[in-house]
Amino acid sequence: MKIAMRLIGSILLLIAGSSAFAQPPAPTPMSQAQAQAARPPAPPTAASRDVAAGYLLGADDVVEVTVLGQPEFTTRARVKANGTIQLPFIGEQQIAGETALTLAPKIATKLRNGGYYAKPVVNVEIANFASRYVTLLGAVGTTGLQPVDRDYRLSEILARAGGIRTDGADFVVLTRATGEQQNYDFTKLASGGPLDDPLVNPGDKIFVPLADTFYVQGQVNAPGEYPIRGGQMTIRKAVARAGGIGPSGSLKRIKVFRNGEETKAELEMVIQKGDVIVVGERLF
Repeated sequence: MKIAMRLIGSILLLIAGSSAFAQPPAPTPMSQAQAQAARPPAPPTAASRDVAAGYLLGADDVVEVTVLGQPEFTTRARVKANGTIQLPFIGEQQIAGETALTLAPKIATKLRNGGYYAKPVVNVEIANFASRYVTLLGAVGTTGLQPVDRDYRLSEILARAGGIRTDGADFVVLTRATGEQQNYDFTKLASGGPLDDPLVNPGDKIFVPLADTFYVQGQVNAPGEYPIRGGQMTIRKAVARAGGIGPSGSLKRIKVFRNGEETKAELEMVIQKGDVIVVGERLF
């Protein structure tokens, strides 16, 4: 009986041992660097693809030209002043005025006709936009250079840049490449006609200045600094902008300080840049 029990115990130990060896090792956590390397790069957005598709190449743009499965052909080059780039095998190529979509098949044709590749699959990417752009400055969501790949109106460029900030003025200054300058009412850009929302051209500059401001202090619900926007701003509107009269405030006890001097205040008085409106307490 003891011998039988020992045999059974030995068999159980062998089974348990084989199960332990069969178990896969516990996975080790990936380092942050390994996780980032394993993560595929984010695909380009639809907006960036659309811009690149219609963008006309010109001097100082940077392009990357590749042939599928042929790493020796990969080329990254800046477009020269004469509108050309240097490519392997086929030499100098005129690409000014081309788009990424029109240039790729032309390069493929030259590589095939030259006998370098039987069925080359060419891809052209624009690595840097430099020749056709407008410059955005001032109180906009994102300042900088905006590529111009087609006809854009002023409102479209502003929308692409994130619009006008809350501290921006309600007009836009458009300076043409020729030096001509004109202001455009922001409220008319969307609702007005073509004259109110003009087409922009490469080399134009768009500037949104900071809005003129006034100050409201004293017995109002939200004292502070506010922009002058939306036409003429009266004292009545200014107090409303600051949240209205507080529980202990009075419309009859308002003072206005302009250029450091107290000025007679009336509710329909038009305020100016830098005015300080002080709402006093009512008499009990």
